[in-house]
Amino acid sequence: MKKQDLLMVGVGGQGVVLASNILSEAALADGYDVKKTDTLGMAQRGGSVISHVRLADKVFSPLIKAGEVDIIVAFEKLEAARWSHYLRPGALAIINNLSLPPLSVSQGFDKYPSDSEVAGIIKRRTDNIHLIDGSRCEAELGSARLLNSFMLGYISLFLPIKVQTLRDIISQRMPPRIRQINLDAFDRGRKEVPGHAADELPGSPEQIPGS
Repeated sequence: MKKQDLLMVGVGGQGVVLASNILSEAALADGYDVKKTDTLGMAQRGGSVISHVRLADKVFSPLIKAGEVDIIVAFEKLEAARWSHYLRPGALAIINNLSLPPLSVSQGFDKYPSDSEVAGIIKRRTDNIHLIDGSRCEAELGSARLLNSFMLGYISLFLPIKVQTLRDIISQRMPPRIRQINLDAFDRGRKEVPGHAADELPGSPEQIPGS
């Protein structure tokens, strides 16, 4: 297969590392070579969390070079903008429509960018932007800790990994009491791809407001 380089980004407590672990395990189970590495920037205080995930027939390094990411999966909007320079031209950007201002913003030292500013930063690299509302899904399913499973469901339509393999790894990773609701969130994420059935690859992205 052609190599696929993914960057999963967010802030501490959003489940970014768990999501990238599940994705990596599923790719390994499907026979791909996978390399992965995480960077946790004071994650316990809501700092940046970055996971590099690379899969192909053979992968030699876990780190993706700036300008070579095929898909960025951002659990928070500012993190999407912060790491957008890693995208190759025309890459896919899947972004959760959520603002979690960092400590520097809360203390008044910095200003959180507007939607149009975030969009402008990302559009320097790609127009292929999907903005999704994972927080609404969490609220409708009745739990505030389902974002990682929802995001995995959404990106599953763009990956060569079998859907059942991803569901199996989620089932293995989740305790019995929250297993089914996480599988429901995964399935819900697949259905959120705009204008397409869950077994189809999407064509037209939903654009970030202000873009």
